[in-house]
Amino acid sequence: MSEQLPAPRFADGPPPGALDQLAGLDRLEQVDEVAATGGDDQEPDLAELDKEAVNAIRAAVMRLSRRLKHQRVDESLSPTEMSVLGTLARCGSATPSELARKEHVQPPSMTRIVAMLEAKGLVRLDAHPEDRRQKVVTQTEQAESMLAAARAKRNAWLTELVQELDEDDRATLRAAAPVLEKLAHL
Repeated sequence: MSEQLPAPRFADGPPPGALDQLAGLDRLEQVDEVAATGGDDQEPDLAELDKEAVNAIRAAVMRLSRRLKHQRVDESLSPTEMSVLGTLARCGSATPSELARKEHVQPPSMTRIVAMLEAKGLVRLDAHPEDRRQKVVTQTEQAESMLAAARAKRNAWLTELVQELDEDDRATLRAAAPVLEKLAHL
């Protein structure tokens, strides 16, 4: 059988339905494992354990991401617009084409996003220093302030969750943070 991951700890018990979901996932994993191994009770190889870890990480990151998205300061901005502002904050000014590559969207889509952000006063377009046909997108002070407020709100929410973990779990989380950051940028 597969190695079981430790169950998450909650101050007042797990959220309603969480145990049912986990039990359902365990049953599906057992069916998948039996189908994959032909029913043998062999220990899974490292690759199989990696697949289980990947599945657990994917599910946890998706749940946390959905919950973090609800911790918004400005409801008028889409997640994509917020992501573009975050990229500008992290990487500095960029052309719309460079932003499109970094955000994994088509250039025409990025042009529309930049136009909406400019209309809201969150970015400005300047002439490219070397190619006058291009523009350089730079975030405004208003965008910087809004991003700082959004980060503060999300960090406060996440801090509350982390405080519910025991010290061993917090240490594991601190050790995993650089690896998750690396994964996010591969």
